Amino acid sequence: MIEQMIEWVNSVILLIGYPGIMFFMFLESTMVPIPSEIVMPFAGWLVAQGKLSFWLVVFLSGIGSLLGSVFSYYIGYLGGRPLIRKVGHYVLLDEDRLKWTEKWFRKKGEITIFISRFIPVIRHLISLPAGIGKMNKLKFCAYTFIGATVWNGILAYLGFYLGANYVLIHKYSQIIDWIVVALIIIAVVYYVWHFVKLMKKRKK
Repeated sequence: MIEQMIEWVNSVILLIGYPGIMFFMFLESTMVPIPSEIVMPFAGWLVAQGKLSFWLVVFLSGIGSLLGSVFSYYIGYLGGRPLIRKVGHYVLLDEDRLKWTEKWFRKKGEITIFISRFIPVIRHLISLPAGIGKMNKLKFCAYTFIGATVWNGILAYLGFYLGANYVLIHKYSQIIDWIVVALIIIAVVYYVWHFVKLMKKRKK
C-alpha cells in the first residue's frame, strides 16, 4: 500500500512538478493520509537532480499546506461547533470542553499550531480544533505557513542531502508515527476515564 502511494506521488510530481507538490501538501493538511515525509524528500531529490528549484519547492509546498489547513480550519469554524452541540455527548464532548478549546486557542493557539506542524499525525488534524476554537484567522494562517514551510524545507533538504536514499526518511519516520499514535491512544483512554469519573461525581 505504502509503496503504491509512493509510486503514485512520485509519478504525479514528475509529471506536473510544482503543482503536484502543492496538491499533495494540500491533501496532507486536509486530513488525507499522505505524509509529507513521502512528498518533500522526493522533491528534494529532484532539486539535487537540477529539475526543481529548492526555494520554489519550499515556498509552494508551504502554500499548499496553508491552503489545506485553511480548508480544514473552516470545516471546524463553520460546522464543528453545531455538530458537537448535537452529537458531542456521544463522543464525550460538551459545552465546557468547547469553551476550554476556545480559551486554549485564544491564549496558546500560535505556539500550538507552530509546534504541531512538526508532529506526525497531529499536523493532519490540528486545523480542525483550531477552527472549532475560533482561533484568530490571521494568526492561524501566519503560524501555519511558517511552521509548515520550515518543516517542508527540512524534509526537502534531507532529500537533497541523501539523494537516492531519500526513501529512508519515510522508513524511519514511520517509527515516530507509531509512537505518536500510541501516545494519542493513551491520551484518549485517559480522557475517557477522566470524563467517566467526572460524570460519576456529578451524579452523587
